[in-house]
Amino acid sequence: MDLRKLLRPSSIAVIGANDKNGFGKSTCVNLLNSPLKDHIYFVNPGREQVFGKKCYDKIANVPEKIDMCVIILNKKLVPQAIEEAAQAGCQAAVVYASGYGETGDRESEEALRELCRKHDMAVMGTNCAGFINNLDGIFAFGMLVNREPQAGNIAIISQSGKICLNMMQIRHMNYSYLISSGNSTCIHVEDYLEYLIHDEETKVIGLYLEGIKDPEKFTRVMALAARKRKPIVVMKVGKTAKGSALAASHTGSLAGSDKAFHAVMQKFGAIRVDDIEELAEMCHLLSVIPMLPPKPSLCAMCLSGGETGICADMGTLMGLAYPEPAPETAQKLKELLPGYATVANPLDMSATLAHDGARYAQVIQAFMDDPAVGLVICGQTVLQHHEVQDVIYPMSDGMVMAAREKKKPIVVMSFFNSSRDEVIRQKLESEGVPILPATGGGFKLLKYLMDFVNYDPDAHTLELAIPNPTGKQRIALSERESKQELKKYGVKIPEEYVAADLEQLEKLDIQFPAAAKIVSPDILHKSDVGGVKLNIQNLEELKAAFGEVMDNAKRHCPDARIDGVLINRMLPPGVEFIVGVNSDPQFGPMVLCGLGGVFVEVFQDAALYPVPLGREEALGMIRSLKGYKLLAGYRGGKEGDVEALAELVVQIAAYAAANKDTLAELDINPVFVYPKGEGAAIADALIVKLQ
Repeated sequence: MDLRKLLRPSSIAVIGANDKNGFGKSTCVNLLNSPLKDHIYFVNPGREQVFGKKCYDKIANVPEKIDMCVIILNKKLVPQAIEEAAQAGCQAAVVYASGYGETGDRESEEALRELCRKHDMAVMGTNCAGFINNLDGIFAFGMLVNREPQAGNIAIISQSGKICLNMMQIRHMNYSYLISSGNSTCIHVEDYLEYLIHDEETKVIGLYLEGIKDPEKFTRVMALAARKRKPIVVMKVGKTAKGSALAASHTGSLAGSDKAFHAVMQKFGAIRVDDIEELAEMCHLLSVIPMLPPKPSLCAMCLSGGETGICADMGTLMGLAYPEPAPETAQKLKELLPGYATVANPLDMSATLAHDGARYAQVIQAFMDDPAVGLVICGQTVLQHHEVQDVIYPMSDGMVMAAREKKKPIVVMSFFNSSRDEVIRQKLESEGVPILPATGGGFKLLKYLMDFVNYDPDAHTLELAIPNPTGKQRIALSERESKQELKKYGVKIPEEYVAADLEQLEKLDIQFPAAAKIVSPDILHKSDVGGVKLNIQNLEELKAAFGEVMDNAKRHCPDARIDGVLINRMLPPGVEFIVGVNSDPQFGPMVLCGLGGVFVEVFQDAALYPVPLGREEALGMIRSLKGYKLLAGYRGGKEGDVEALAELVVQIAAYAAANKDTLAELDINPVFVYPKGEGAAIADALIVKLQ
């Protein structure tokens, strides 16, 4: 399957060409305006001409070998059209027709897929709007595009054709490709991603996603992008139950768990944004800046104290770093600024320098030379129209002078949203200086950017344990069985015993205080049925607890299989965490780590991450928790053994990866984390398997 034949064809046939309002007319008009117009052919046996261009009765009679065809026919006629195109040597097609998987007609979809495999044809669609290739000026697109081709370095893949059209209408954004993938019947989103990751004309890839079809290939291409450091900006619907349902009905894709998807994006360093506006603006930012910041830190220079205060607050609230100016930087700034200005970061430089472009450039350069600064923000609202006497002209002169040094990125932060003066925009962006939206959105984009800068692909295991489950019945292991399974993967299990009756109990060498818990694969929540007794001080109390636990279990769960009572020495108290696993149907096991015990439901402070994972990834999960402060010596308390908790997370991830096809759930709660150097211990464990 050759995507180049699809996306960069030398000749195109439009099968079903017509001049009726809709996809037919729009496609014909779009392609007739193409530089390739002499190699565009219309096929329609019922018409002699369309828009003055000759129509052929069949593709086989076109006087040139066709690379790609656009099929503007209803669903019933599509298979015959593909068959005839393939017989004529065509290797790619765009199919607009709908009514396939998105409406539940899997049979027609699979038949079309099989036909494409048979002829090794790259078929875009079904239920798509086609594509725009600005590199060659080819608009094989079913909606009328009122814009001349202008090649850029942003590629957009969208499972919505209308979003492609809307993106194309943003005049200050220039694209290499806009691809409406539709149902992805034959070519999946993952295939387009792979093509674009290798495409040297594309600097950043924007992805509007409703679901994916091939998790294994998705994993491989995301790993490829991570290693190449090619940014992928993702906006995925399905965060809510209603969004997931709409996504499934629209594309026939499995939306999957949003939290799991977000964790996968973090693992591979993709930039996940919250809405379509952020998708456009983030792609634009990455497309314009000439290089990534060398460090995830910034400075801001503004003309007023009010603007400076806004930058200080907004940046800090986003978790962005404003390093103090180095001594040599401070000295340079003192020489450049008026005597009443105070050197700081963010910097209130006063309005004086706004009228002196050269001096303004020197202030930018002073910050750019500071080794602690990664990016320079120039605070100034760019309005819809400016007169040449406005301060933005000398300021933009200074920005251009500094930007030509190509040392570090420079961005303009506006304080109000409006249309931007196109003369100023083009002047700045031609030198690699983007104009950001107002501070609320602008600083959020910078946070995304700095997170991408912080991402180190070498510190991540760029793979997933994609499951291939064969069983459907959920079988729970007892606490004893669960712990013994985990022990095989290096998890330290406190010494414990199982007694089936009082005679066995009296022979055990028990250390007190002790705990007694019912052992049954049918009783998952032991405390709820009175199946747990804690702080047992001696043998007599243990005998009484044994009888009580057994009686409670039999009374509340008369049909449960009971193996006895698990007895172990009470663990000393520590900071309570939970470590668990849930298995996502697409991406496989996800390790969860968070505050445990009663805090699980109260604070819901947990991090989720795909397996497998390494030590640094486990530490990253733990440090991301709000509850991490409890392990970091909060208010003079002892530091917790973070390394021991991370080791446990890695061990659990290894178990989950090795059992990806059979593991449904795993729950260890609580995990007691002790002071630094004293380790961690698990008090309970539950494994649920599929068979």
